[in-house]
Amino acid sequence: MHRNYLRSEGCIPHKGKVSFFSTSPELSNKQRFEYFLRTVPSDTNQADAMVQIIQRLNWTYVSILYEESNYGIQAFTVLEELLSKSEICIAVKERLTKDSGVAGDSYYDNIVQKLMAKPSARGVIIFGSDQEVAGVMRAIRRNNCTGLFSWIGSDGWSARSLVFDGHEDQVEGTVSVQPRAHPVQGFDAYFKSLGVHNNTRNPWFTEFWEHFFNCRWPGSTATPYNQLTKTFCTGEERIGPVYEAEKQLQFVSDSVLAFAYALKNLHEEQCGGRPGICAKMNPIDGAMLLGYLKNVTFRGLSGDEFQFSENGDGPARYNIIHFKQISPGNYKWIRVGEYRDGELQLSLSDIRFRWEEPDMPISACSLPCSIGQAKKYVEGSKCCWHCFNCTKYQILRYETTCYDCPLGFLPNADHTQCERIPLQYMRLDSYWAIGVMIFSSLGIVITLFVVIVFLKHQDTPVVKASGRELSYVLLGGIFLCYAITFLLVQKPSDIKCGAQKMGIGLCFTIVYSAVLTKTNRIDRIFRCGARSTKRPSFISPKSQLFICGAIVSIQVIFSAMWMGFSPPKAILYHPTPDESHLVCAASIDATYMVAFAYPMVLILICTVYAILTRKIPEAFNESKYIGFTMYTTCIVWLAFIPLYFTTTDHDEINVFTMSITVSLSATVTLFCLFTPKLYIILLHPDKNVRQPLMNHSKYTGSNDVRVTPNKAERTTISEGSLETNEVTCRSSASPNPPRLQVTCGTQTTNDILAAGIARCVSCTVISTLRNDEDNMRL
Repeated sequence: MHRNYLRSEGCIPHKGKVSFFSTSPELSNKQRFEYFLRTVPSDTNQADAMVQIIQRLNWTYVSILYEESNYGIQAFTVLEELLSKSEICIAVKERLTKDSGVAGDSYYDNIVQKLMAKPSARGVIIFGSDQEVAGVMRAIRRNNCTGLFSWIGSDGWSARSLVFDGHEDQVEGTVSVQPRAHPVQGFDAYFKSLGVHNNTRNPWFTEFWEHFFNCRWPGSTATPYNQLTKTFCTGEERIGPVYEAEKQLQFVSDSVLAFAYALKNLHEEQCGGRPGICAKMNPIDGAMLLGYLKNVTFRGLSGDEFQFSENGDGPARYNIIHFKQISPGNYKWIRVGEYRDGELQLSLSDIRFRWEEPDMPISACSLPCSIGQAKKYVEGSKCCWHCFNCTKYQILRYETTCYDCPLGFLPNADHTQCERIPLQYMRLDSYWAIGVMIFSSLGIVITLFVVIVFLKHQDTPVVKASGRELSYVLLGGIFLCYAITFLLVQKPSDIKCGAQKMGIGLCFTIVYSAVLTKTNRIDRIFRCGARSTKRPSFISPKSQLFICGAIVSIQVIFSAMWMGFSPPKAILYHPTPDESHLVCAASIDATYMVAFAYPMVLILICTVYAILTRKIPEAFNESKYIGFTMYTTCIVWLAFIPLYFTTTDHDEINVFTMSITVSLSATVTLFCLFTPKLYIILLHPDKNVRQPLMNHSKYTGSNDVRVTPNKAERTTISEGSLETNEVTCRSSASPNPPRLQVTCGTQTTNDILAAGIARCVSCTVISTLRNDEDNMRL
């Protein structure tokens, strides 16, 4: 289909011409070839079919060899344009010379070596004639690169025996494009009936006969086909089954029929169907005939419908054929698809380029980058690149650039988009939360048990002596310490963060304000008694509650100001790019420690008071338990502070540490201050009676005066009666100390003398009035 013998001087002006063998794309230019038509499609369609085949094979990097003729050059021009539009790159492009004198073995070897220099371009398009392609295949065999390349062939050489005979291994796997043609009905029988005797009108038939039967017709002129044989033709030879007509014979018959139908239609319209040539057709006007030619529609001898395109070309119909090894050593051209009117249908499952390689060959300058890799193109090429990895926190955009995901997002599996990281926060079903909630729940149960016991035994001496009002305040603070755990383990929100900010410091302040009020009262009673017999001020229950409330109010005011200055907020915290934590802002910047600042001051003051009151008389020995409480609390908090600051990046551990510390502090206070009282109330109720005030105790006041009661001389105070005993005070400064008689008359229990105080020279007996609602207590 590559013979384009049409010459400008051969065209009779204004006479229509119909070609059956010219496929050059330039012949579709009607400005140059207005009167030219053809029954074969333009090579533009063949080139488009080739490009679509390459796309189906997923090749992106190919080489092109094209014949140095109008057929090859025009096809290459179209191919280059179509490949560029399809983003398919050309590795090697070489012309195949038509001059057999120049194109020796070295010439073809040089072309093959250029192909081998680009081994990744395994797909090669060859647009040429059988003679030139045969030279390429011989060079492929000489250079030992059989099977390295896969061929896409044009109609000019594929299925031609000159190419594949003897070169089957080199041609194997070729996929080619052939204009679709069907046998002309009746032609084979007609042609086989011909002989030299009955076909004298064809001057070339004798030459065909000599070539086909390898003989010489008597009296014929010398030709390349009859010079080497001495056998003469008899004329009795018959064309047998070995004969095979050209596939393109259909286009010859179509071109003849096109003229026949055009003339028929012209005659019917111009001559009214009358026999003979009328005046309007004598002579025939070329322009008029051209119009009829362009509009003919008929069914050809092959059975196909025929109609010229608007450019005067034949229908774009192609068969896609494949040179396949059916079995070892058995090769055959098979049909694997078709191309029709711009649409390709291809059966990839029927294509196998090499018998020993069932997989499709890859023809690409660079392999696709792996997931998470970007391309860096080689300068001047859109098909060759190097791959580089995006980081684990980047996604790939536009295939050449990596972009960072914002905080709180991570790339998906194929690094194409950022996905939000699942939020991490203390969940109620986590082991951390369950552990602290169980611990706090036990603490709440024990606290409620203590409250119930105290309420049931609130009129007993032990409960009275412990200060009922402050004890209930203390138990309330302990209850809040345990309850705050259930707030800390909740999913953070602005409201919950605010409640945590306020609650953490408040619960501790309530606990230690009550402890401070207790220790301060004890210390003031004994210190004031050492200086005078006057009853200390602000030791009544109401006064104690007022003092405790005032201490707590400072924390409330401080927390309110702090929340105003730094509003509580739940934020997303990213300790690493892989993590996204939902936390309260105060837990990240350690400003929770601001809430603990005031309670820590109270703890230090309580500890100091516990040290100062450690030697009070035995009847006042609650100060000893307060001391135990404060020493242990200090140890707990000294351990908590470094743990808190080192776990800010781990919200679960951080919340767990804070919850355990708060609950543990409450537990220390609960057990140290209330276990001794529960022990007497529940296990030894016989001891829940009034005891001698200063039994076997020594107390050193501010004047370092030691009070020692004699065994036989003890002050006994009983509720609702008046008893008088003598307290003998001995001072180290006076060997014969005077005696002081302390008398308690009958009066209301709110004014009963709490402790007899004797002052003999420098001897002090501390006296205080216990302003209880019902009884004397300390």
